[in-house]
Formats: sequence, C-alpha cells, structure tokens
Amino acid sequence: MQYETIIGLEIHVQLKTKSKMFCSCPNVFDIDKPNTYICPICTGHPGVLPTVNEQAVNYAIKAALALNLQVNLFSKFDRKSYFYPDLPKGYQISQYDKPLAENGYLEILLLEGEKKFGIERLHLEEDAAKNFHQDGYVLVDFNRAGTPLIEIVTQPDFRSPAEAKAFLQELRLIMRYLGVSDADMEKGQLRCDANISLRPKGDTGFYPKTEIKNLNSFKSVERALAFEVKRQTELWEKGEAPDHQTTRGWDENKGITVEQRGKEEASDYRYFPEPDIPPLQLTEEQVNKIKAEIPELPNDKRKRFIAHYGFKLPDANILVNNTKLARYTEKVISEFVAWLEASPYVEGTSQEIWDKYKEKIAKLASSWLLNNLVKLLNESGEEIDNIKITPEDMAEFLTFVFEKKLNSSAAQLVLSEMFKTGKDPHVILEEKDLEPASTEQLERWVEEVIAENPQQVEQFKGGKEPVIKFLIGMVMKKAKGKANAKEAEDLLRDKLSVGD
Repeated sequence: MQYETIIGLEIHVQLKTKSKMFCSCPNVFDIDKPNTYICPICTGHPGVLPTVNEQAVNYAIKAALALNLQVNLFSKFDRKSYFYPDLPKGYQISQYDKPLAENGYLEILLLEGEKKFGIERLHLEEDAAKNFHQDGYVLVDFNRAGTPLIEIVTQPDFRSPAEAKAFLQELRLIMRYLGVSDADMEKGQLRCDANISLRPKGDTGFYPKTEIKNLNSFKSVERALAFEVKRQTELWEKGEAPDHQTTRGWDENKGITVEQRGKEEASDYRYFPEPDIPPLQLTEEQVNKIKAEIPELPNDKRKRFIAHYGFKLPDANILVNNTKLARYTEKVISEFVAWLEASPYVEGTSQEIWDKYKEKIAKLASSWLLNNLVKLLNESGEEIDNIKITPEDMAEFLTFVFEKKLNSSAAQLVLSEMFKTGKDPHVILEEKDLEPASTEQLERWVEEVIAENPQQVEQFKGGKEPVIKFLIGMVMKKAKGKANAKEAEDLLRDKLSVGD
C-alpha cells in the first residue's frame, strides 16, 4: 500500500522589539551573562501588572498581513497554565480563542511550480525562560523570559519534508524583509515543532499525529520528518498504525526521534482570559497604515525577476536571498542597457535593445554577477555594498563582453582587477594591453598558425574535425587573450576550406 504524508507546522518567531512583551526590560539577544535583563514582571513576582508592548503588536500585524492573514480587530490574551522550571508564574500569557489573525496562506515558487500552503492562525505570546542542564541540576536564565513571540500555526498542507523546509526558509526570509525578526533558527529566534501523520493514498481522513520537538535547523526539520515518514510507514505496514497523539524529540546525533510523552490537548492547559490585560481593540486605519509599510516580498520579487529580467529560478532565488545584491543587480542592468544604447555596435532605443537582447543581457548579468562577482565576494568576505566596483563600471564591463571586446579569460582578469582596485574597465584594458585585436592582426596570427602546423592542417582537410580545436588554441595562444575564439575559428575554416 502507498501512503501520503501529512505535515503541519507550529512556528515561534522572536520579535526584535526594543523591550520585552509585557515589561520595559531590554529585549536583548545573545547575552553571555545570565539573568541580566530581568525584572519582577518577567520573573513572575506576585502582584505585578503586565502592559502590552505596542511595537510587538504592530510587528505581529505586519507579519500577519505579509502572510495574507485576516487581522482581527478584536483579540484578547489568555493564560496558558502548565508547570515547568522556565515558567515562574505557572502560566504563559498567550492568545487562545481570539487570536490576532486567522485564515491566511503563503505561496512559494518551487522548482515544480508555485504552491500555496494554508495558515490557520497567528497569535502573540511571551517566551519562557531558558533551561540549562548541568551536573545534574537545572539552571534557569530569565533573560529570555517575556521576549515577544508570534506563533504561526499552519494547515496540514505539506506533503513532504522538503516542502516543510522550503516553507520555513521562505518564512525566515519574509521576517527579515519585514524587519520584525532575524529569525535565525540556530540562535532560537525561529523555532519549529512539526506534526506528522500518514494515511493511505486516496484517503481524505486524518489519523493521530506525532509532534516532533527539538528542531533547531532547517536540516534538522527535514531529517526528522524523513525519519518519521520511514518509522510510521513501517508501523502501518505491520498493522500497528499510531492510535493516539504523541510527542517525540529529535536526537541530532543519532538521527532518530525519541518518544517523550503523550500529546497535550487544549483542555490540559486550562486556558482562561488574562484578567490583567484588556482586549486588543484595533481599527481599520491602524491596520491599513501598517499594510502600507510592507515592502515587496520575496515571492513577488522572485516572480518579477523571472518575468521581467528573464532570470532562471535558481538565479532569482540568489537575488531574493540577498536584497543588497538584488538592488546592485537591478542598477547594473539599467546601466548596462544605457551603455548598449550608446554603443556604436548596437542600434535602437533602450526599449528596443531590451526587447531584442533581453535574454542575452540576463544571461550575461547572471553569469558575471551571480557567479564571478559573488565568488570574489565570498573569497574576500566583502559585502556587496562595500565593493569598489560601481554599478556603472560593472555595466561598462558587461558591455565590453557583449561587444566581444573581451574573451572569457581576459574578462576574468579585468573583473578581478576592478574588484581589487576599483578602476574603470577601459583603464584596465589599456594598462594590461588587452585592447581587442584588429581583424588584420587576427588574420596574421591565423596565417602563422597554418604555416607552422602543416601536419594538423592536412589532418583537418582530410576530415579530422576535432583538429580545429587545436588550431584555435594555437591562435589564442599567439593572441594572448586579445582575440575572440569564434572569430578565430571562422577565419581558420575560411582559410582551410576545401579548394583553397
């Protein structure tokens, strides 16, 4: 029997507000000294009164709108009761039956096409403290207690571990575009619990799910879910399909999930309205004002780069993942078209040039920017906004490549020198004596190669086609990077044509 995988995600995102969710303590990440930024409110002293962080609410609304959720103008906070050392009050302030936002979705452009994943809800809550297990003791650091969180609960729309991973990566990107969170999974700023179950192909029902915890990287999410697919498939095939909900932890070192406990129901948490915090009453005007602040989001940018510039999806993804590189690339392409418009070798207005050469322009830009320039950036550790090559100079360089004034090896030399010195490409061409050879020079080198290699010439004339590559190589060696290989080949074939 074949089985279908059903996956849903519960995601927590730490908001990078200036202060914590319900007190004025600084909301600081990566603190070396434990219990530094704490107060009676975030450590749960009796008699204290929490107050809502307005910036956290606004960040949550912005995130909800970016995920196409319906923001509720009325929502409220609730107490979620449970006992654990990292929860000094004995409850967490969260939202239960009246969340901030509901019924949304996220569309992602995958290699196999665009897919929509439903989002059930987004609500606000506070983070717990952090436990450390050491020498048989549990140590508690309250620096994280009270950090603003948004919890995002998806619909069970994922059908593979790869889809769940892709969703999380896109969510992280959106949070960074919005500026509401760095969403670094390795630092705990984005945390995920994954719910997974199987069902026979064609079945539309849902079966008891397993929640997987302790997932601290995208790789861990994918690996843990893949393990559960295999484990649960074996159970189904033995006639022992899961008959109740459970929670399992992911053991990264062993590459397995380990059962921890039965899965809690909402009734176990004894939810009831938070008496110390009044409900959130929003207005359409407030929501619309925040909506106007949302920038172009990753999937929109990805689709625009593909449709407008003709980039392939992998190249569009590189740009979407690096907004500074994306801005630089768009400036370069704009300048590139302007250079071509001024070129004596290219005719037409900028729009006519774009319409005619769009594919070639996109190919050159992706090759030299996203491969060669990015390689230089990675090797140097520089950021794109700190490099010495201006978009105008990069566009001039691409124009030389377009006009075949530079072959591949010479172009790489010029780009490397531009990266080191910031000099204009035409200056480097003069300094390095890389000005392209004239037709007369190329013809002279071709004739010399034919005269110096009579055996290979006869072999080619006798039908040995691959010999032409050797002869081209000899011409390029004489030219020292100043000749175009295609022009050299055309001239060689013309000189060596039968009957010559």
